[in-house]
Amino acid sequence: MLGIAALNPTYTIKILDWMMRYLRSKTLGGTYFFTVNLADRSRALLVEHIDLLRASVAKVKEAHPFAIIAWVVLPEHMHAIWKLPDGDCDFSMRWSLIKSGFSRQINRTELIGKSRMAKGERGIWQRRFWEHEIRDEQDLLAHINYIHNNPVKHGLTQSAADWPYALFHHQHR
Repeated sequence: MLGIAALNPTYTIKILDWMMRYLRSKTLGGTYFFTVNLADRSRALLVEHIDLLRASVAKVKEAHPFAIIAWVVLPEHMHAIWKLPDGDCDFSMRWSLIKSGFSRQINRTELIGKSRMAKGERGIWQRRFWEHEIRDEQDLLAHINYIHNNPVKHGLTQSAADWPYALFHHQHR
C-alpha cells in the first residue's frame, strides 16, 4: 500500500516542516518557567564560569528588562522563572542573547558537529530550550519549589539552602 508521501512528496515536506516548528507561548507580560541545557551534559561549564553567565544575564536584562522570580544554575543546565514586561513576550530573543553572550566568552574546546559547523554555531548549548507558561499562583509555587529543590534532586547538595547558584525573589507579584 502506498503512503501519502508516495502520492504527494510536497505535502509530506510541508507536514515535516510544520512539525519542526515549535509553538511557543506568546502571552504579553507573561510569567514563564524555563529549562536550558548545555549540549554536552557531562560538562560543568555553567558553574565553572558562573561569573560569565551572570554577566551575560545582567547585560541582556539591562537592554531587555525582565523580572527574575527564581533561578537555579546547575553544572550542565539551569531553570528560571521570569516575568516579562507588559506588552512584551520575546523570551526567545533574551535566551538567544544570554546564550550567545556567554558562549563568546568561553574558549573553543567543545566538539562541533557538521550541522553546527555549517551554521557557524558553537557546540555549547542545546539549540532549543523548554518553556512553560505559569498559569496561576499554585503553578508558580510548584515551579519555585521545583527550582529550589533541583540541586538536592541531582545530588549536588544535601540542603537546597546550601546551593550557591540559586536566586529567589519571593515578592514576585
